[in-house]
Amino acid sequence: MKKVSFTEMKKGTKDDYLLLDKHEKDYASKTADRILKFMSGLTDTLEGYKISRLEHSLQSATRALKAGESEEMIVATLLHDIGDELAPMNHSEYAASVLKPYVSEKTHWIIEKHGEFQTYYYAHHFGGDRNKRDKYKDHKYYQACVNFCEKYDQASFDPDYKSLPLSEFEPMVKRIFSRKPYSCSKD
Repeated sequence: MKKVSFTEMKKGTKDDYLLLDKHEKDYASKTADRILKFMSGLTDTLEGYKISRLEHSLQSATRALKAGESEEMIVATLLHDIGDELAPMNHSEYAASVLKPYVSEKTHWIIEKHGEFQTYYYAHHFGGDRNKRDKYKDHKYYQACVNFCEKYDQASFDPDYKSLPLSEFEPMVKRIFSRKPYSCSKD
């Protein structure tokens, strides 16, 4: 396989960067496949939960699908906790950054902030402020994030819930990640 001529980026030629651009576009076109493979491996969980991270994601996305959400929101709901494995202290921001080039400003904001909004359900048990999310009360997507957490995230830890399999969401993930990337367009 052809390689670039440089060992320092500043010494790269136009041909070098055209070669890399071609490979990067090919690599980017396979993002959905890598995400689906990663998701399929989320069969473990943190100790104490009744279901795996994958099952939580599937339950959340199944609920979003049944509620008639857009395909973009269903995929975002499926991937909302994708950061738990590698960025447990800022998983929301991690998931939002994966989605950002492919989703609307609204969807991006909901996923980015859902971790803070979720503390509503448990922060008070640790002496924390369960209303931390209220700092966003005047934000145009505040209620949408409240609804996301209430309907899809916090409700999806049920070992008896019949979620759809990952294969049902695969075509949606592929369509969303095959979109021409854009940076958080307006809704």
